[in-house]
Amino acid sequence: MTQMAWRVDATGTMAPAGTITAPGHADGVQHEGLRTGDALEPDSTLHTRTRGDVILDLQNISLAFGGVKALTDISFDVCEHEIRAIIGPNGAGKSSMLNVINGVYHPQQGRIVFRGEERRQMHPTAAARQGIARTFQNIALFKGMTVLDNIMTGRNTQFRTGLFAHALWWGPARAEEIRHRHKVEEVIDFLEIQAIRKTPVGRLPYGLQKRVELARALVAEPRLLILDEPMAGMNQEEKEYIARFILDAREARGVSILIIEHHMDVVTSICDRVVVLSYGEVISQGAPDEAIAHPSVVSAYLGERAAKRHQARSEA
Repeated sequence: MTQMAWRVDATGTMAPAGTITAPGHADGVQHEGLRTGDALEPDSTLHTRTRGDVILDLQNISLAFGGVKALTDISFDVCEHEIRAIIGPNGAGKSSMLNVINGVYHPQQGRIVFRGEERRQMHPTAAARQGIARTFQNIALFKGMTVLDNIMTGRNTQFRTGLFAHALWWGPARAEEIRHRHKVEEVIDFLEIQAIRKTPVGRLPYGLQKRVELARALVAEPRLLILDEPMAGMNQEEKEYIARFILDAREARGVSILIIEHHMDVVTSICDRVVVLSYGEVISQGAPDEAIAHPSVVSAYLGERAAKRHQARSEA
């Protein structure tokens, strides 16, 4: 299957990114059809995958800062074992939506239901304990600490013994830390970063730092993984690696994923459903190809005049 891909640059401009063709996706951890150097390609089998029950349900969410409306009446859901994307031009409210979900912002209106329970005024720490993990648009790692130690911080909410016992590294505290270290090593192997496990994060190139941040989120064993532009600033090879690891996380670890991404080839390749925001409102949602092709989405990215020219060329 070959089709025109779209990309969105740092200014929010939507432009053709060339043609892309569909890869296969093997079951299990390794995806033989997506190797380094291959193009990211849309696969219709991803979008027809059977989804589980709804794990996150957002109902009529509205958020304002004084007189500025960041989100207005937003409603969508995320199902178990689903990869769902939030896309839209810069300033559309995408990151604000993620901040609402993991408890950084508290909406003035609406309901958030996670795993069947309504959440009210939740703190990010409580969200993490309930099974929501997140990466950030700007890398948020401890640059002076090693890769191993940075990933270990993702287990913070899982520790049960006290600070004094851990300082002595004795008895139950020692046994607990060893168990957590085993979990960290599993994720290090999963993301293929064994060679840099003792390297200070500040010495790593950008793409590997992004992978370490993904590892820190995965080691928390989340039910819902939130990724805020995980491929921003990456070259094609780095994007392919991260795309494969995202697919592997869903397949091998059973995690549901909510992702903000500006690369339309990535969205159409790995996502099951898409919700499109513009000026804090939902303007389209559904299967990736259908949602992105909606006239209101094309208009939001290109402007009305350019959208009309694009539509005229498509009909010609």
